Amino acid sequence: MTFRATILTLYPEMFPGHLGHSLAGRALERGQWALDAVQIRDFTTDRHRTVDDTPAGGGAGMVLKPDVLARAIDSVSGDGTVPRLLMSPRGKPLTQTRVRELAAGPGAIIVCGRFEGVDQRIIDSRDLEEVSIGDYILSGGEPAALTLLDAVVRILPGVMGNALSGVHESFEGGLLEHPHYTRPQEFEGVEIPAVLSSGHHGEIQRWREEEARKLTALRRPDLLTKD
Repeated sequence: MTFRATILTLYPEMFPGHLGHSLAGRALERGQWALDAVQIRDFTTDRHRTVDDTPAGGGAGMVLKPDVLARAIDSVSGDGTVPRLLMSPRGKPLTQTRVRELAAGPGAIIVCGRFEGVDQRIIDSRDLEEVSIGDYILSGGEPAALTLLDAVVRILPGVMGNALSGVHESFEGGLLEHPHYTRPQEFEGVEIPAVLSSGHHGEIQRWREEEARKLTALRRPDLLTKD
């Protein structure tokens, strides 16, 4: 099964972006995942190809029209079993758990909003899962979609050269990742911690776990209180 990402966007030229390079790019060339960027504007019916309108009740900005988005979403939904996501700052925060769930499935349809937002009726009627990558505002959903796909693609089978690379990382065990070191042994007067050169794998593992817990308590104590 090949993971297939279908992006609904007003700027299909933004894809695959950075995902066309490095590990993700090579995996895309090998067919380990697939990407379709679909132009929302192709589903308009007026001669001006209008995709937005003023917000009901007044206010600044414009809102993406539900009829246009409905046609776009319906054209790629197939049997409806693929998750349909809307990148949105008001969405549920993206987690590594959700990333792994998506990576284990057949793919995702990702709607990239623009302007002030998307008509609520299309969110409700097409059961769009709103997903946020952080508490800040972007110009559109495209950079957020690329971030989500980056997180998903890298853990698809065979994409990373070392299968263990995806296991010992921040959030995988509920903690931030431990500090890393490499040669030279001394850099600007600071030595690599002696335990890492000891060859005692049990002690090294205990050191890494302790450092991960310390770092998490300092920077993300909320992670330590999660069930």
